[in-house]
Amino acid sequence: MAGGGLGGYAPGEWSDDTQMAVAVAQVAATGADLAGDDGLEQVAAGFLRWHAHGPADIGVQTRQILADRPHHPSDRDHVALRELAADLHRRTGRTAGNGALMRTSVVGLTRLDDREATAGAARAVATLTHADPVAGDSCVLWSEAVRRAVLDGVLDVAAGLDLLPTDRRTWWAERLEEAQTRPPETFAGNGWTATALQAAWSAIWHTREVGTGPDHVVAALHWAVGIGHDTDTVAAIAGGLLGARYGASALPFAWTREVHGWPGLRSRGLVSLAVRTAAGGGRGAQGWPGVPRMDDGAQRPLAAALPSDPDVLLGTIADLGRVRELGVDAVVSLCRLGQDEHAPSPVEPRDHAEVWLVDSDDPASHQHLRFALAEAARAVATLRAEGRRVLLHCVAAHHRTPAVALAYLRVRGMERAAAADEVTQALGRDAVDGLLWQEAGRD
Repeated sequence: MAGGGLGGYAPGEWSDDTQMAVAVAQVAATGADLAGDDGLEQVAAGFLRWHAHGPADIGVQTRQILADRPHHPSDRDHVALRELAADLHRRTGRTAGNGALMRTSVVGLTRLDDREATAGAARAVATLTHADPVAGDSCVLWSEAVRRAVLDGVLDVAAGLDLLPTDRRTWWAERLEEAQTRPPETFAGNGWTATALQAAWSAIWHTREVGTGPDHVVAALHWAVGIGHDTDTVAAIAGGLLGARYGASALPFAWTREVHGWPGLRSRGLVSLAVRTAAGGGRGAQGWPGVPRMDDGAQRPLAAALPSDPDVLLGTIADLGRVRELGVDAVVSLCRLGQDEHAPSPVEPRDHAEVWLVDSDDPASHQHLRFALAEAARAVATLRAEGRRVLLHCVAAHHRTPAVALAYLRVRGMERAAAADEVTQALGRDAVDGLLWQEAGRD
């Protein structure tokens, strides 16, 4: 997140690992079959567009394959890349770098109901640049682990061993055992795909004791980076699996605010690609996330100021269209937004936080409720500390907005009873109740 590195990246800018994953995700989000010729052609074309823009950093093997494309006679990009990769492997026998594994996590979202299809897609995308079967194996294992994490809420890289050729299963089982029994620093030579997988899995495995959810995400990624050598790649590999298990609601606002990169996306763009991919290219309720707007005109504007901090306005989704009128230059949204509702002028994209909170009293609807409430409150506090006037809103300001407002006032040191009175007074209500309100008021 500090910037720098081999590519001279800006703070929060993602590197070639995520850039190539985005090229895959842009195709996967349409519902295309990544194991079929048409899907692979689109992925290959995406890799070539990315290469043409002049990435600051790119793996040696990947660079060689993509740079040689103009010299191959095929009129099909995926055929050319696959044959170039195969030829390189025949000539050198050394094409199992980590460049395919680093981009494979999104493939695990493509066919959540079909593990064999997921494995086939993982290997097919890998062979566009990495012909060594070991590289394909690593992608199969990691993509299946992502699929299982989403469906079953488990972290289990060994779950995909039976998807590998029989003669390589024992070898891979031994590699996973090493990752679980040796410290992560053992795998500092992680340019090879097997060692990169071991490094990422070891960082995840050895930080299980810190807990689940946000604590595990932060601890595992810190350790992944601390292993050294190809740090961004190991972190990208680990982060893909951790994200599949714990979701976007487990990520700190300080991170999601800053991440950005090719081709001009921010964190919400990655979330949108992931959701659309998991939905098989479709859309969820009300057309989200592809719909332009979620405000259906049913809500009335509110924009009620907190008495003790009048530069925090409690509002509804209707207030998003009034930010200039209200003098607002930062927003914390607690509900789903359409593509045209993010960062309404004059709000800058990094000053518009989106926090996943479900308007439900069923505890099973929430994966990290206390953390999400706390992060939303921290987002408000951070933006206010920067001197910004903040709109805090959900759809109708019935549950999510008052709960986060209560949490924010508690962050500022206000006693619970006084904070609750202030929020209800600002909203003109006698009382607020429900699971979110109760959790926000806990010490």
